[in-house]
Amino acid sequence: MFLKFLKFGVIGFTGMLIDFSVTYLLKEKLKLNKYFANSAGFIIAASSNYLLNRIWTFHSHNNQIFLEYSGFLIISTAGLLINNGFLYLFEKKFSFSKFSKKLVNWNIAEKYDFYFAKLCAIAITTIWNFFANYYITFNL
Repeated sequence: MFLKFLKFGVIGFTGMLIDFSVTYLLKEKLKLNKYFANSAGFIIAASSNYLLNRIWTFHSHNNQIFLEYSGFLIISTAGLLINNGFLYLFEKKFSFSKFSKKLVNWNIAEKYDFYFAKLCAIAITTIWNFFANYYITFNL
C-alpha cells in the first residue's frame, strides 16, 4: 500500500500543477470567482489523475470504465467539498500574511494567502482521495 500511496502522490503532484495552473489562469487572468476557479482546477486535475492512477498506480483492468471513472469523480467531488472547506478555513481563519507581516514587511504575502491555503487544503484532500479510491474505486 505504501508504494501505491507514493505513486498516488506523484500523480497527485502532477495534478496539483494542473490544478494550480488552471486556477491561476481562471482567477488571475480571466478574473473569475476564486472558488469557481478552484473548483474548475480541481475537477480538471481529478480527471487527469483518474487516468494516470488507473494505469500506473492501481493497474486497473476493470472493463466498466464509466462506472470506475464515475466513482473516482464522486470521491473527487467529495474531496472538492473537503478542499473548499479547508481552503476557506485556512485562508480566512489562519491567514499566512498576518503572521508573515509580523516577521517582515512583506506586502505581497496577502496575494499568496489563497495559494498557501490551497496547498494546505490539497494535502488534507490527498489523504481522503487516496484511501477512498484505494478501498472503493479501484477495489470493485
